Amino acid sequence: MKPHAKAAMDVDAELNVPSAQVQLVHYQFGEAPKSVVRMDSTIRVELSLSPRHRSARACFADRWSSNRFERIGEMFVLPPTIDMTARSDETHSIHSVICQLELEPVVSLFDTLPDLSDHFLLIGLDIRDVNLRRLMLRMANEVKHPGFGSRILVDALATQISIELLRYGKAIPELTKQVGLAAWQLKRIDDRLIDMREAPTLPELAKLCGISVRQLTRGFRASRGCSVGTHVAISQMAHAEVLLAKDQSIASIAETLGFSSASNFCYAFRRSTGKTPNEYRQSLSHYSSLN
Repeated sequence: MKPHAKAAMDVDAELNVPSAQVQLVHYQFGEAPKSVVRMDSTIRVELSLSPRHRSARACFADRWSSNRFERIGEMFVLPPTIDMTARSDETHSIHSVICQLELEPVVSLFDTLPDLSDHFLLIGLDIRDVNLRRLMLRMANEVKHPGFGSRILVDALATQISIELLRYGKAIPELTKQVGLAAWQLKRIDDRLIDMREAPTLPELAKLCGISVRQLTRGFRASRGCSVGTHVAISQMAHAEVLLAKDQSIASIAETLGFSSASNFCYAFRRSTGKTPNEYRQSLSHYSSLN
């Protein structure tokens, strides 16, 4: 096990509005990082704008055993008054957008927050909601390129993110009433998605789990709070972001990930991220130039 150190975080851009503080940040790691994060009066929503460390894990030590670390996805939420210990064994830099929602406006929308159950905390470490992702990307772009009415727009986006989060959280108790997949079945799915190749089909994943496609789709949604298709698509786009950070052609990336053509890949990437592959590459160059 490598030693861990606290990450250095540089703020590249920031915008403050009544309901939230939004930052574009750049994490730099001299060695494998480990840190404790706690929000006292805000809800932290963070989306990685560059590939997150595959080894990134988190533990809620006051709720879980101290040796239980679960995977952190591209987007996660940290509720207030809970300590989260995050760690990784990798050191490449990461760019993220962080939205810290003021607690009072969020509570005023629905009177109360969802129950912070074990299942809520687990699902919150890897949010795969397309609407939330698009809102966070729109917010990041507005902070990066502020213009007329930016504060009003970002404040409105923060309210939309709050509503989507509350809807997401309130749906979790209903999901837990359903029968989810076993831990070993979820691990087999995750292990398959780690492979940087064509996306798996539903029959392929069902066979890996030893169940029918119908059982897979119902059980997966109950366990992860999203459809198998959404989960697979986001995983593929995460692979695409890793490959785009390297000197690999668009056509080669499309072939690696099993797309029938480069144009189909470009369409899928833009639908998921709001950017074309070339625009994403240019944004990586922009962030590098800021540092």
